[in-house]
Amino acid sequence: MKRGGASKDRAIAGLVLLHGRGGSAADMVSMFDTLALPDVAVIAPEAPERSWWPVSFLAPFSELSAWLDRGLDAVAAAVAELRSDGLPLNAISICGFSQGACLGLEFAARQGQGLSTVFGFSGALVGTDDAMTGPQADLYGYRGKRFDYATELHGLNVELSCHERDPHIPLARFEESADVLRGLGATVARRVYPGAGHALMREDVMALRHRLNVQISAERS
Repeated sequence: MKRGGASKDRAIAGLVLLHGRGGSAADMVSMFDTLALPDVAVIAPEAPERSWWPVSFLAPFSELSAWLDRGLDAVAAAVAELRSDGLPLNAISICGFSQGACLGLEFAARQGQGLSTVFGFSGALVGTDDAMTGPQADLYGYRGKRFDYATELHGLNVELSCHERDPHIPLARFEESADVLRGLGATVARRVYPGAGHALMREDVMALRHRLNVQISAERS
């Protein structure tokens, strides 16, 4: 794991950063450094071979589950490390891009009770198992997933973004994820960018900075 941001003696908020396929922990910390938030401690796990799983997040669950479990363990360890620094759970947020967004959102759906905010940029929920459906055109030919979560997420903020035609994240799964998270009690804000693309957008970075500034102000008051 790579650390950055505020020291534990100064930090009043914490952020777990999750990179996408081919990215790195250092990439995410470098992105955070541009935000100029001196009161936020960050921690960024790094996936083996820079990939949280070697297949699409839409793939059959048998191809995903072992990789997903390891990724979820890495997120849990990062949250635990920030808590060991003295930060309360409600001062900790998670931000992921692409695969990292999928992982962060899945962690939130399963274990996110008490967290401050989860940012999922160009990502969606992975799910809990395969649904008994046939291949779906709006899921790029993959079958659907089940979303059997029992988590209570009232008080959790979720920020989602995706392009209309993302080559990796079907808009149908993105919208389904927003609905599932709302159903669990989270307050969900979503942005859909026109056209095709799969990128961390300026609006995403600004939303991250704004939300963290709001959190810092609340912690100080």
